Amino acid sequence: MISTKLFLAFVLLYVSAAAESKRNFKCPSGCACSRETIICVGASHVPRTIPSEINSLCIFMMQTFFLSVIFFSLNRLLNANSLTTIKDDAFSGLPHLEYLFIEGNKIETITKKAFLCYHALYQDLRGNSFQCSCENKWLMTWLKNTNATVSDVFCSGPSHMKGKRLSDLPIPPGECISTGKKTSAPSKSMSADIFSFKEDIFVATAAPNTNSCVVMEWDHIEMNFRKFDNITGKSVVGCKSVLIDNHVLIIVTQLFGGSHIYKFDVQQNKFIKFQTIEVFNISKPNDIEVFKMDGVWYFVIVDSSKAGMSTLYKWTKQPDRNETGFYSYQFLHEWFRDTDAEFVEVDGKSYLILASRSQSPVIFLWNKSTLKFILHGEIPNVDDMVAVKAFREEDEMYLALTCYIGDSKVLKWRNKQFTEVQALPSRGAMILQPFSFADRHYLALGSDYSFTHIYLWDKETKTFHKFKDIYVQSPRSFTVLSTDHRNFIFSSSLKGKSMVFEHVFVDLSL
Repeated sequence: MISTKLFLAFVLLYVSAAAESKRNFKCPSGCACSRETIICVGASHVPRTIPSEINSLCIFMMQTFFLSVIFFSLNRLLNANSLTTIKDDAFSGLPHLEYLFIEGNKIETITKKAFLCYHALYQDLRGNSFQCSCENKWLMTWLKNTNATVSDVFCSGPSHMKGKRLSDLPIPPGECISTGKKTSAPSKSMSADIFSFKEDIFVATAAPNTNSCVVMEWDHIEMNFRKFDNITGKSVVGCKSVLIDNHVLIIVTQLFGGSHIYKFDVQQNKFIKFQTIEVFNISKPNDIEVFKMDGVWYFVIVDSSKAGMSTLYKWTKQPDRNETGFYSYQFLHEWFRDTDAEFVEVDGKSYLILASRSQSPVIFLWNKSTLKFILHGEIPNVDDMVAVKAFREEDEMYLALTCYIGDSKVLKWRNKQFTEVQALPSRGAMILQPFSFADRHYLALGSDYSFTHIYLWDKETKTFHKFKDIYVQSPRSFTVLSTDHRNFIFSSSLKGKSMVFEHVFVDLSL
């Protein structure tokens, strides 16, 4: 036992071979030296050259002390209140090290390769300031699985982990996983729709600044989109695809010059005009929602003007009457500046939800007798919503409602109505998009004024937690693409380059 008034916090013992003495050693400033011992109190630095007969080095009251590869001719190392970091290979010169006492220091981090070659080492790590962060996750895993005898060590931070044992792995399995890798697409766009045709993958983007609907094809070698076709128009604000009878149709909405449907011509290898849409009651199209009920295709053009009327269109195929295409089928409510529509099926019924800037979102129910939508109700206590998206988690139906000023909302379907379960601050948000890859479920909250916040679903709390930030300038949509055993998400940008992000796992604890 070593007796001293100072707190001994670091004791390192090992047996080393005798080495030749260095006769010209000068005792460092701030240290006291004897034949076998050097004691430094409050020294500005530690001696880097030590005679071989010195077997004990005691270091006290240094504000910061990093253990690296400089103390390898010692039999004993004593250190009090100053050790903060142990770096890779700090003990590589001590092949016979059996006991390591580093309790009572200020250690926050031990790098992963510090104990790489020691599988049966006694360690005392108590009384340190370990941060239970991703940087130390390797240590938590090592403490849990090692055969070495290690005293109990507890987290000193962050606050929600304080007091937990490191060996209990307080960090959840997915906590230290991030995503990365991105490329850019060549055009600005305010919407994106990904579709497949004959084993090829395409995206149709509405690009109002170039007055076109740009169709791009996925390049399986470059892992990015390349231009395929360009459907020109006047202030194109929407492009939506639908595959009917093995034909690809793209619905193109415009602010001026009407809206049209284009059909892919295999012989010409391009899209040609197929139909002009009846838009007598459409003044300012803002969204297109395509869906299928009872084997019949429909789409809704959402009108965001006070003078317009959101309209439902139905696919009709009557070649004998020269009526094959989409024709207006039902006018929905007017005067409400609708911004988005979402079709959902829940409890065996079909609903159409319309978001609006001037009232709470309204719900229409499909009446199987009249084959029309009837007003069913509204979603209370949520106003000025610019987008609505439906998604499922664990067989439960949810809605993601985007609010430009205020909080965006996550709502859950229960007791035959949608009720709020989570609010997300979202100043300047134009899209709150749910998407999934395998068993990982996300929300992308895209803003005109800040980074896009990515939230990850927590199965225990059944809420979304902040996962990471990505930068997309004025994002308007996030669309999933899975191909070649890889996962991507396409983000359209109104003011900058559209981005393609690859979903890959990056272990932050390595």
